[in-house]
Amino acid sequence: MVEPPSPGLLDYAAVGSAVAALVFAYVIYPNTIVQYSAWLVVFTIWMAWFVYYGTKWMYGVEGDPS
Repeated sequence: MVEPPSPGLLDYAAVGSAVAALVFAYVIYPNTIVQYSAWLVVFTIWMAWFVYYGTKWMYGVEGDPS
């Protein structure tokens, strides 16, 4: 069985960006439309990360090309 790849810089950036969007929407500027938009941003970040992580896991993006 192939082991999942270890988290990298882009993985942490995705989590940080999602948390920052939610903090902005709920702490800095608590408005309903901003909160809804923040959740759309979080969903988009999650989907992009999911594809990136799956590609890294399946095809070894960071692995040795040999």
